[in-house]
Amino acid sequence: MFQSFGPGANCTLDLCPIEWTIYQYRPSLPANITFMALYVIALSIHVYLGVRWRSWWFMAFMAMGCIYAIIGYAGRVVLWKNPWSFGGFMLQMVCVTGGPVFYTAAIYVTLSRAIQFFAAEISRLPAKMFYWIFISADITCLILQAAGGALSSSSRGASQTGIDLAMAGLILQVVVLVIFCGFFADYMIRFAQLQRSRGSTLRAAITTRQQMFFGGLAAAILLILVRCIYRVDELSQGYSNSDKITDEGLFIGLEGVMIYVAVCCLFVGHPGFGFQHISMDYNCGRTASKQLLSTLAHSTPAYSDRPMS
Repeated sequence: MFQSFGPGANCTLDLCPIEWTIYQYRPSLPANITFMALYVIALSIHVYLGVRWRSWWFMAFMAMGCIYAIIGYAGRVVLWKNPWSFGGFMLQMVCVTGGPVFYTAAIYVTLSRAIQFFAAEISRLPAKMFYWIFISADITCLILQAAGGALSSSSRGASQTGIDLAMAGLILQVVVLVIFCGFFADYMIRFAQLQRSRGSTLRAAITTRQQMFFGGLAAAILLILVRCIYRVDELSQGYSNSDKITDEGLFIGLEGVMIYVAVCCLFVGHPGFGFQHISMDYNCGRTASKQLLSTLAHSTPAYSDRPMS
């Protein structure tokens, strides 16, 4: 008797139809190898930028996300070789689904420091709270998704509780991202008003580089939000009898492309890119902060991407 799913699956391409697999298709080998190669490149770039600009925490979060993606897409390559591989399925489910949590963590930490650097007094939420609230929520999302994956693994994918936990993690991630987007948009509107009220002194301090930095952060968070909404909708029907989970084109477009473009947006939404002179000089002796203070009409704290205590 053939078993098509679970740790004891014994189907092969010669013995069982592809429709017996969870995805009902054989994952594209060229597409998944391409994503693996792209994430290796992205990982290398983020490590280089992190070392160059000494943005250790941002680099760590981005590196973890890229490593998760590489492992996840390697799992899909395993599924190309053997579409009934339960190990390949669990690798891609846990790593591809959970990886973006690290990217949002990098964004939360970076924006909290940007708010502290530019004008902390106009933020409705204290800069320190951006870090603690949203990072804590991110950790909760990751735990729920990992727990859901573990239950699915132990139950051969049949655990409704496992599906519900993974769904809860994804839904919470969507809610957290929407709330964050609201605070982000509110801060940028209030900051634009502050620019107009303070005239050219403050406006001159916000360079094209910083505008690209904020644009990169905003684009990345919106792309991740779109992807999370797609994954919630995909998982809402479970791992079986789902018309979305069997559509590889949707997966490639709304998961693969969306998240990779978000990772690329964070090349410019990088704390080192946005605050290069501050970040490097701060670590060398905080000399740049003294130069900046002479150009601003109000006092601002020096920038670092290390978490606040």
